[in-house]
Amino acid sequence: MKLIPILVLNLFTLLLVNFADAQTAGGKISGSVVDDAKKPLDGATVILLIAKDSTVISSQLSNPDGSFTFQNLPDNTYLIKATYIGYKNYCSGDVVVSQQKPVNLPAFILSSSGKTLNEVSVTAQRSYIQQKIDRTVVNVGALISNTGANALEVLEKTPGVQVDADGNITFKGKSGVLVMIDDKPTYLSAANLATYLRSLPSSSLDQIELMDNPPARYDAAGNAGVINIRTKKSTVRGFHAVVSADYAQGFYGRGDASINLNYRVNKVNLFANLAYNKQHTFRRLEIDRDYLDVNGDLTSSLKDISYFRPAGNNTNIKAGMDYFVSSKTTWGVVFTGNISRDHDSSPVYSLLYNKNGGLDSTINTLNTSKNKFNSGGINLNYTHKFDSTGRALTFDLDYIRNVSGSNQLFVNNTFLPDGSLTNSRTLRDNLPGTINIYSAKADYSHPLKGKAKLEAGVKSSYVNTDNAANYFNVVNNVSTVDDNNTNRFLYKENINAAYLNFNKNFGRLSLQTGLRLENTNGNGHQLGNAQKADSTFINHYTNLFPTAYFSYKLDTAGHHLLVVSYSRRIGRANYGSLNPFTFFVDEFTYFSGNPFLKPQFTDNYKLAYSFKSLLTVAVAYNYTIDVQGETIHKSGNVFISTQGNIGQQKTLNFSVNSNFQPAKWWSVNLYAEVYNNTYQGVFYTGYLNQSQYTFGFNGNNQFNLSNGWSAELSGFYNTGGTYGQFITLPKGMLNAAIQKKILNNKGSIKLNMRDILRTGSTNGTITNVVGASATFHNFDDTRIATLAFTYSFGKSSNVPSKRNTGGADSEQGRAH
Repeated sequence: MKLIPILVLNLFTLLLVNFADAQTAGGKISGSVVDDAKKPLDGATVILLIAKDSTVISSQLSNPDGSFTFQNLPDNTYLIKATYIGYKNYCSGDVVVSQQKPVNLPAFILSSSGKTLNEVSVTAQRSYIQQKIDRTVVNVGALISNTGANALEVLEKTPGVQVDADGNITFKGKSGVLVMIDDKPTYLSAANLATYLRSLPSSSLDQIELMDNPPARYDAAGNAGVINIRTKKSTVRGFHAVVSADYAQGFYGRGDASINLNYRVNKVNLFANLAYNKQHTFRRLEIDRDYLDVNGDLTSSLKDISYFRPAGNNTNIKAGMDYFVSSKTTWGVVFTGNISRDHDSSPVYSLLYNKNGGLDSTINTLNTSKNKFNSGGINLNYTHKFDSTGRALTFDLDYIRNVSGSNQLFVNNTFLPDGSLTNSRTLRDNLPGTINIYSAKADYSHPLKGKAKLEAGVKSSYVNTDNAANYFNVVNNVSTVDDNNTNRFLYKENINAAYLNFNKNFGRLSLQTGLRLENTNGNGHQLGNAQKADSTFINHYTNLFPTAYFSYKLDTAGHHLLVVSYSRRIGRANYGSLNPFTFFVDEFTYFSGNPFLKPQFTDNYKLAYSFKSLLTVAVAYNYTIDVQGETIHKSGNVFISTQGNIGQQKTLNFSVNSNFQPAKWWSVNLYAEVYNNTYQGVFYTGYLNQSQYTFGFNGNNQFNLSNGWSAELSGFYNTGGTYGQFITLPKGMLNAAIQKKILNNKGSIKLNMRDILRTGSTNGTITNVVGASATFHNFDDTRIATLAFTYSFGKSSNVPSKRNTGGADSEQGRAH
């Protein structure tokens, strides 16, 4: 049955190809844009004009191989203009289309402008949102209010993205999104991923790519799609550097500093990005629980009040070298590293009441912890361009090693209402973990006749994890092993993949189809101890993942565009979620892994209409089986949180994105969405049947004032929605920022105020817990004022950008 959608998709593609061939009557002009070294220029602007009066007929960006094509042209005499930043403009002579015959032009050679960046005052600013056929691109630096923020806070303001109090990320109402850094998976658990993203300052980020239906060359992981965070890497000749520093004040103070370096001379390009940040945050969490009997009558209640004050520092580094063997061949090596240290002293006050509301007892828990996380990686990459048509071969080899550790001490004291101590318990733990990731991939691109292109690739990854949970009961300062909770878990996983991708333009119609095959092999081993026996599990499965995009220009200029897309995705469990250990929060709250988690599969359908870059309207439908999500069940008075499969999820999403300028000095981006999440299924806490509509809104206003001044007013609002067992309440955020260019436009000073109204905390209800009901309320450290300084220096000139490297993104994403 699974092959039926694939067969229907292929049949539909063939029908569209036949239809498209019937629509391609008309003249055609083809050519390419290269630099003075005959290297193709990817993304050059090519404009078609009528020679008689210079009327603009159409415009487009050149392909990665530098090629461009204008089709369905009536007989006439035309001019073609090509532009690229850092190069002199090119304008052709008369190009005559007669009797609708195709015209193949010689390559347009653009010469370097010869000007260095410090000689040119660049005043143009990238738009905040850019729409492409298979993704939405968010330019981080376009928002002044991103100054001083970390990567997780930047994501929170990104259209369609939501971040809860624990750092869990959802995209367009769906969980299970794959977060990648520079096209590499992070291989991290949700908690470690949130920690890592908090350690990345916004000054090191370039773009965020949002892909709800990623193409076949990307890993099929991430049922909600892919969020790819691109860090900054300069591509200019000579030496160039950007330094930035900021200080932020919220509940506590914090600060960031970073430097981005690039030096290119002859055949060598050296680059480095170093960032350091010091964090100290605050969070107050209240959980109210009512315990019920079989008739639904109250038997007792509990109020938990927890305070979190984590403080720590993080150092991130990305450095590498590109060696240009020739104009066609490039070797590169990239080193990445992250060192994080933090500590916390988190008191928890638990008040237990009887059914009449009288205080029964008070439990005070003091949790102290010291945590570390070290990550190091190396990437070796190779690119070879066989010719100027775009035929190319690339490969990446990656090795990543993550080492984490936590030492915690729990001191629990129970008091009667009169203050007398009735019980005291001390528990100590040591939680070391290691993940080794190996990945190799190769991609080949081959242009075909008729401006078509075929892409193919293979990838293999191997992951080896080793996690231990060592628990000790402490009595009179003497520690004894707690065999009931002590454990060690080993997990090995190998994924092998291959894909084909085909795209072709037929005048107004363009198509891109792909098919990816992934073979997964997993082996888990839970080591026993004096009280528990060994246990193992093995998973083997192979799946096909088709993708398809069809775009149709409703007019000859391409201003009105219709796009239909489909993809099938898989959501594999994070490695930490498969770990069967129990982690203690307090006497009434535990976290536990689930080695029996099944992968979830999602079918994504989307229809979108766009008008120029001004308006995009889309409707999407997603159907997921074996949905993975956080589940809460009760054992006695203890709430245990674990990842589970909770049945099926249906999501219907309608979204609108608009960019416009009410005035020359005022730019606006507005994004709004309405979606419905429906969850249905039987899982161990009972039958879940929940459905709710959610409205979300993001707005951004950019004001370009005189004398180097600019300002921003932005914010978001979400009405709350249903996510498995959780129903969230409305929340929003209002931000404002102002910037002044200084030092001959080489530097800037920015002042940013985040969450002015302090409305950005997550609150809600936990449902479907047998024998209990619960609500949660957060007070987060979200109102923050930041003062930042940025300065760039060095003499350099633009060169064409280099490809993004790395092939271990999805694996690295599951390790956090």
